Amino acid sequence: MRHLILIMLLLIGTPVGAQDLTAVLDANRDQIAKPSRQTIGPVIEELAAIGPEAANLLEAWADRRLGMVGDRFVIIDGDGLTDAVTGAPVTGDVSALRPNSGVRGLIGATLVQFQLTDPDATRRRDALDAIARRPEASHLQALRAAQLDAPDPDPSMAARRDRLERLLTITFDADTQARLDAIDSFGGDTGTDYQAVLNPLLTSTRFAGPDLPAHANIAAALTPGSDDLPRSDAYALLVDAGLAPARPSAADIKATLSQHIQGGTVGGVPVAQLTDPARRDDAYAALVATGMVETAATADDVTASLEANVFANLYAEPATEVTDAARAALRGMSVREGSLQAVDVALDALSLASIYFLAAIGLAITFGVMGVINMAHGEFIMMGAYTGYVVQTVISDRTTSLIVALPLAFAVTFLAGVLLYKLVIRHLANRPLETLLATFGVSIALQQIAKNIFGTQARPLTAPAWLEGSISFGEVVSISSIRVAIFVLALVFLGLFLFVMNRTRLGLQVRAVTQNPGMAASMGINPDRVAMMTFGLGSGIAGIAGVAIGLFAKVTSELGQDYIVQSFMTVVVGGVGNIWGTLAGAALIGGLQKGIEVLNPANTLAAQTYMILFIIIFIQFRPRGIMPQKGRAAEA
Repeated sequence: MRHLILIMLLLIGTPVGAQDLTAVLDANRDQIAKPSRQTIGPVIEELAAIGPEAANLLEAWADRRLGMVGDRFVIIDGDGLTDAVTGAPVTGDVSALRPNSGVRGLIGATLVQFQLTDPDATRRRDALDAIARRPEASHLQALRAAQLDAPDPDPSMAARRDRLERLLTITFDADTQARLDAIDSFGGDTGTDYQAVLNPLLTSTRFAGPDLPAHANIAAALTPGSDDLPRSDAYALLVDAGLAPARPSAADIKATLSQHIQGGTVGGVPVAQLTDPARRDDAYAALVATGMVETAATADDVTASLEANVFANLYAEPATEVTDAARAALRGMSVREGSLQAVDVALDALSLASIYFLAAIGLAITFGVMGVINMAHGEFIMMGAYTGYVVQTVISDRTTSLIVALPLAFAVTFLAGVLLYKLVIRHLANRPLETLLATFGVSIALQQIAKNIFGTQARPLTAPAWLEGSISFGEVVSISSIRVAIFVLALVFLGLFLFVMNRTRLGLQVRAVTQNPGMAASMGINPDRVAMMTFGLGSGIAGIAGVAIGLFAKVTSELGQDYIVQSFMTVVVGGVGNIWGTLAGAALIGGLQKGIEVLNPANTLAAQTYMILFIIIFIQFRPRGIMPQKGRAAEA
């Protein structure tokens, strides 16, 4: 009586969940100790049904931290042991349980329902990651239960949980309407996880048989002998399905016939007639009839078998409504992705055009307005980039260094341009060939000077933190912040150029000297001084372009050479002496280059070659460019 009372007191003092857990462990001790993936599923489900009391045991089991001391299940925690039911310390020799990966996968799938509502945000996030990696049908109910019982306080994880629930609904829900509603809920979404769910719905297999299965979801009806299903492939399907005997290949038939030649004939067919496939079949059929070779299908048998059966691609998904919705969603996704890719290419082309325009503004002044072919223009771009690098080595703050570098680069290259004009250009006025050769020599000299000062190794010109990264629209369209800044800078200098040329005294003098130098001189304007200031202005703008280009390109002594050809093409194609033509030329060159790169992404040299060929052809039809200069300046 005393023992009975003690047992009753122990049962009353033990929580109900612990009692259930003990009962399940005692009833399934052998299976838990030596689990099999084929039979352990119900045991794991029974443990999970107990509730959170079994969660620690399941986690330890999945992590291979569950063991046994005698007949007692314990959790191994470092060097210590605790009872798997009560949590009390345990001593003794432990035998660790080592479930295989299949069993651990089942346990992990079951644990998700507890982890989704765990107070620890990291565990909830890990649970969502696990579901996303290996979704299972059981996860769908776990997600729905978690949404009802414990809404996630973190909005981002709540949204991700909802998205996973809808994705799993498409894959695992038995209700067709629920799956259709889930597909509709994604609207214009182009996420890769959504595509990964839709694509398996449209997988199909080849079917061959006398009749189509009941309620078959036909992806495409196939006709033997068509491009989609050659006769040989169709007959092979019948052979694989056991609906037709195997037919020897043409080589096998020839080999067999050659082994049975008797008296110049095979099966009564003269050897000379065996070049005809029909006569070869007759000879082979005769050998089969005499039992000399194994029975095989003749050409007539093949035709009869093909005509007696139907062939089709059948969707693995049985619901036609679901496959129709998935196909429409993927088609719409493809159209949207194509549109977004076109926008992305257009933005890249616009970005490249802004770079070419910024590099060509100075050349548009010196070449377009003054008529001076300055082959050293690229080196002014290089000087501007190195100026930015030097400033950044002195001023560590990137934003401040950039603010200082832009005007300083303008000043340095402005002075370099004035010096080049005084020493070289003014002495070669109206002699374009000599000017080209002289400035080409200056270009080589400036490159060598840069190598002597800075070396041949590329120097870093780092953008400020607020210019790092990119601006994205969806998963496809993206443009770096630096290129956006260069685009804005190009617009600023376009406005500045128009203001200087149309609203300032210098601009008035430049236009006067450009149109009629003699008349301008008679009005008190010094043409030499105006030409010097104009050349300096164009060189200074090239220096600012160098700082901007150096933020994303390698700063080396050859930096300018990468842009001098495009700069000249931009000015010539746009129209010499017209800033709007330069803008149009930059847009054409940038768009053309990016378009060719998209069509031929593996060969950038070919893209450059095609672009130059296009420009040559274009100039044949528009020798004065897109927007040629008008008036007396153009005639001169």
